Amino acid sequence: MTEEKLTQEQTDEKMIDEAFQELLDQYLKSKHRKKVEIITKAFNFARQAHKGVRRRSGEPYILHPIAVARIACVEIGLGSTSICSALLHDVVEDTDYTVEDIENLFGPKIAQIVDGLTKISGGIFGDRASAQAENFKKLLLTMNDDIRVILIKIADRLHNMRTLGSMLPSKQYKIAGETLYIYAPLANRLGLNRIKTELEDLSFKYEHPEAYQQIEEKLKATQAERTNLFEEFTAPIREQLDKMGLPYRILARIKSPYSIWNKMQNKHITFEEIYDILAVRIIFTPKNEEEELNDCFNIYVAISRIYKPHPDRLRDWVSHPKANGYQALHVTLMSNKGQWIEVQIRSERMNDVAEQGFAAHWKYKEGGGSEDEGELSKWLKTIKEILDDPQPDALDFLDTIKLNLFASEIFVFTPKGEIKTMPQNATALDFAFSIHTFLGSHCIGAKVNHKLVPLSHKLQSGDQVEILTSKSQKVQPSWINFATTAKAKAKILSILKRERKEVQQAGEDMLHEFFKKEGIEATETNIQKLCTLHKLKTPEDLMYQIGQKVFTLGDLEKNELKEKSTPTNWKKYIAFAFGGGSKPKSQDNASSKEKPALNIDKKKIVKLTPEEIQKHYIIADCCKPIPGDDVLGYIDDNNRIIIHKRQCPIATQLKTSFGNRLLAVQWEIGKALNFPVNVYMKGIDGIGVLNQVTGIISQQLNVNIHKLNIESNDGIFEGRIQLFVHDVDDVNTICENLKKLDHIKKVTRIENFDDTITD
Repeated sequence: MTEEKLTQEQTDEKMIDEAFQELLDQYLKSKHRKKVEIITKAFNFARQAHKGVRRRSGEPYILHPIAVARIACVEIGLGSTSICSALLHDVVEDTDYTVEDIENLFGPKIAQIVDGLTKISGGIFGDRASAQAENFKKLLLTMNDDIRVILIKIADRLHNMRTLGSMLPSKQYKIAGETLYIYAPLANRLGLNRIKTELEDLSFKYEHPEAYQQIEEKLKATQAERTNLFEEFTAPIREQLDKMGLPYRILARIKSPYSIWNKMQNKHITFEEIYDILAVRIIFTPKNEEEELNDCFNIYVAISRIYKPHPDRLRDWVSHPKANGYQALHVTLMSNKGQWIEVQIRSERMNDVAEQGFAAHWKYKEGGGSEDEGELSKWLKTIKEILDDPQPDALDFLDTIKLNLFASEIFVFTPKGEIKTMPQNATALDFAFSIHTFLGSHCIGAKVNHKLVPLSHKLQSGDQVEILTSKSQKVQPSWINFATTAKAKAKILSILKRERKEVQQAGEDMLHEFFKKEGIEATETNIQKLCTLHKLKTPEDLMYQIGQKVFTLGDLEKNELKEKSTPTNWKKYIAFAFGGGSKPKSQDNASSKEKPALNIDKKKIVKLTPEEIQKHYIIADCCKPIPGDDVLGYIDDNNRIIIHKRQCPIATQLKTSFGNRLLAVQWEIGKALNFPVNVYMKGIDGIGVLNQVTGIISQQLNVNIHKLNIESNDGIFEGRIQLFVHDVDDVNTICENLKKLDHIKKVTRIENFDDTITD
């Protein structure tokens, strides 16, 4: 036994040594100064601290910090400070060592980063939503001090996602959901394109394993066809580039499984209908740095002589880099096969920045990374402003930040011709707040390209915007509906909150004045009586309405408080006497629902059988899952289990905020129950189309039609049908059979009967 243990230990030691040696080799290959000593010291310290501890997968724990350090070094391109911090990132959290110990051994910089990483441990998210938002705030605050904290955190998350297979299913959903909600957008915002794609694909793989598998298989099956298209399309381009004499390489960029699936979901199309799976990337080395921009456009001119470019699809991020530093020239060309193909033109430097994001700027520090770093610090400043302005609801806070993480950019100009980067869909109001809070809170309208527009007007790239203000203007509550940027939303909310407080205060003074005049005590009970009288939930609402002069305090309130019987009192007694019997029943109901949920073992996969569904589970109304959909269970505040689709936006928020309340569930229902489902059709109108459709559904497939709506317009018809089916297979069979009809061009399942479908 001891011998076995010894050999196990020796194998582990050997494995650890090899993993560390590999990390060192990779580090020595990089362009950083070679500080091997401090890295070895950090490794030995961490190895000692984590001795004897294993991960869930059974491997020694120290392999995780080594893997994270390796990602930080190789895939993000960070140097020795970050590598040491990555090796030590779990020491303070999991062992008895403190941040002070690390500072004494490795200096203040590494200690500060490790401290930042320790604060945001345990995924970002604790048990409650607010705890998670607090942690996220800490993450962003430390990020303000040192961007490397977040880069190492992303490396840590990437390694956790790569090894997610050894986790419990309910944990997998939580971590995958969290990754899609926060980490992928963060990686995207920091320009870590490759990592963003891998995080999305891994999340997708664990959340929708079957869909992932199908897309992978279809990509494999169509690989040869794509390779031929790529070779044929690029052959004449290579000839032209050879003539230009620039060193270059041409790569095929294949759309990632997650992006493909996302497009299929959003546009309601099949895999075969996605035309941009293949894109071509031309990466060149410029003759010298000054010529880089000209070379991009020279290549564009050369290739657009071979193939016709799409007039509306030239994207110039060379002159105006994206906020995450991305630079490239995108052009869409028509191939000889009658297919649009996107071509991305980048220099080697731009390609590094696109793959490694801000980390790559440090490589080119002497060159010209400055304007992009300006973009980064601008983004961090926006986040700092939101953090300085605490928001009551944790989820709102995350959503607000998310607005700024994922938005594509547009470029707009001030009246003086200065360029401003704004998120897509930004309105004139957002623009006003982005310049100054005072301008935002006093604006009454805007002139876009010298034409008067309302504040809700959506800006387009290239617009010139002038904001019109008035001193008497105040922030309106309706503004929150058309403000889209995080900064504008946060400012509007805080101003409204401040104003509401002032009105509330005035109302409180008026109420106390009234109490004093009438000689009534200002007790909680009396205030509560007035709330009940005016059907208001909280004393704050009462004070606010008094302050707003919604009602004035008079005889009605006086009688209520001095217990004089008024008709309203009678109503109360009657309602109480007659409604009394219904109370216990609902309590009884709740308790019967409570019991089953408490006996559930969260570690196991819960089976959804027909009896269980009818008794204990609630099918979520937002996404209406049916058997065969990828689903998860969520235990709500009343201990009921609600079944959501895994990709439902509400479920995404739950995964991020209440990860520990999730259950892994599985349909085991057979054909016992019927579920409502909505199907959308579009096609060419003709005589008898409706007859054919109902014939297929009712006669061939024997399915009941519950609701039907068909509209015809200029020879094109759109139809919506609500049916009762057993599971997803039934829906797929119906869709497949309907697609076989000549007149029908599109059939897809929709969540709500009235959903509009855009092509």
